Amino acid sequence: MSVVTTEDLQSELEMFCIVCKDDCTLEKVVEQCICHRMQADEWVLEWVAYSTTKNGLVLSVDILEHFEHDVLNKRNRSKQKFKREDQNRPRDIQTIHDIIKSEEEEDNLLECYSTPAKGSQKRVLTTPENPHSKRTSLASPGFVLSPACLSPSATPSQKYSQRGGKGEVVVSFGAVQGTRWSGRKAPGSVVQLELLEGPEDSLHCSYKYMFQRLRDIHNVLAEKIEDLGEQLRSHFKIDEFSPISLPAQDCVSVLGQVCCDSNGKLNAQSVLLEAGPEQGGQQVRVDLSELQEYSLFPGQVVVMEGMNTTGGKLVVSKLYEGIPLPFYSSEVKMEPDEEVLNVLVACGPYTPSDSLSYEPLLDLIHVIGRDHPDVCILLGPFVDAKHEQIEKSQVMEPFEAIFSRCIESIVEGTKSVGSRLVFVPSQRDIHHHYIYPQPPFILPSLSKNPRVTLVPDPCTLLIDGVTFGLTSTDILFHLGAEEISCGTGTDKFSRVLKHILTQKSFYPLYPPVEDVNMDYEKFQSFGQMPVTPDVLLIPSELRYFVKDVIGCICVNPGRMTKGQAGGTYGRLLIQCTPSLDDKKRGSHCLAAQVVKI
Repeated sequence: MSVVTTEDLQSELEMFCIVCKDDCTLEKVVEQCICHRMQADEWVLEWVAYSTTKNGLVLSVDILEHFEHDVLNKRNRSKQKFKREDQNRPRDIQTIHDIIKSEEEEDNLLECYSTPAKGSQKRVLTTPENPHSKRTSLASPGFVLSPACLSPSATPSQKYSQRGGKGEVVVSFGAVQGTRWSGRKAPGSVVQLELLEGPEDSLHCSYKYMFQRLRDIHNVLAEKIEDLGEQLRSHFKIDEFSPISLPAQDCVSVLGQVCCDSNGKLNAQSVLLEAGPEQGGQQVRVDLSELQEYSLFPGQVVVMEGMNTTGGKLVVSKLYEGIPLPFYSSEVKMEPDEEVLNVLVACGPYTPSDSLSYEPLLDLIHVIGRDHPDVCILLGPFVDAKHEQIEKSQVMEPFEAIFSRCIESIVEGTKSVGSRLVFVPSQRDIHHHYIYPQPPFILPSLSKNPRVTLVPDPCTLLIDGVTFGLTSTDILFHLGAEEISCGTGTDKFSRVLKHILTQKSFYPLYPPVEDVNMDYEKFQSFGQMPVTPDVLLIPSELRYFVKDVIGCICVNPGRMTKGQAGGTYGRLLIQCTPSLDDKKRGSHCLAAQVVKI
């Protein structure tokens, strides 16, 4: 930009018949042009517009200060805002490549004039025979997944590459020889895998975002209370439920949903019981002092027995909790001497927090190629919304493209093994629907691949006659933070898992945490357990485990990465053992392990 002089200003002012003979005033104008990066003609146009609205002001130093405050400063702020919006607006891949190219040309130009640091090697100025960009091209088709191809900043994580205990078994369930973890199905055999609800009832993404009426939510919660209450009444042989706020001198049984008297965390003094519409729909304070043992959380449907002499406080003497659903009776039965099923379970994120190199995913593909599992259940997130580089907008490629190549590379990398692949979405998948229940991924390129099954979150899978309940939402962490207990004598994980199974829901907590956008009409249809699963896969940020809870094998395989460090995955040996009596029913899970990647 050329420097503005007083002669330039005089010439432009004369064009509009504006006279200024004061040298101090002209110098002030020159100062404003330099400070605000304006040419003489730009400044004069702004002044003409300003003075006209003020009924013809005369140029003076005092008036110029008001002009700078009212016009020039606001003009700069408007330019800065426009620049920020231009930087943040979405761009297509071609525009991104043009920006990268221009940045590289600018870098090369600057380096020609810079002085190398002491001790550094002299820059080679010759043109290489096979020049390549310093940044990896992301648009090249048909590439194989590698740490350097998913992001321009895909520098391998040093902490992950230096991890210890690779392949170490950290949790074991059952007794099994190490050599049995290779694939057990005979060559050419077919694994029967389907959604228990059936494909015609599968979840689709027909959502009305931000259009959920409070009346609809109330109806779903009221129906849940009535359904579970009727099952409790029948199981415990309760004659009838009394209105929750009716004063009574005798011991009464009341049905309701546990809730908190404020927005804070539930505690023994803040417990309320809210009845369904048939019992009045009101709330009553609960006194738990006479109970020797209890475990409660917001949203739990229970029957309480006690005294409510005033109608304002229920002194509880007995607590009836939920009862689990029966197990699934399958027509498909494995023979006792048939080979067992090998199932691998892994949960994202599949990248360390300091890199988008996807090294853990490559290591998992190597494990699949080594062990030949019959079924691989892979839960999201695949493109983690909480990743540092994604949160800071340092990824130069559309998230959908990263995800598609990630999934296609898994499919191609396991093609020779022949494992069935099940992909489960997560609410942390930045490219997918951020709602619960969550519809399955949409991958048209893999829709006809018989090895690939895309399922919603949550869902119940039927694999060779064995039911697998699974969800990628961390209900274990969410519910565990809200649950209160006294005198139970069991560990917290077992209590929370029992609540999930007896409340017959993949997410029984109400209200949900802020991170979970619940669609209650969909949740009523797709968030409930149709049966008690034989195996419940419930990945969490909490410590990994394998537990037998009321006959269901519950597995938290952990996550593939924990920050910058490597994480864990799970593997199970499954066999459908025929049994005539469900009460004496044996576990279908012969053995399970959680292993460090």
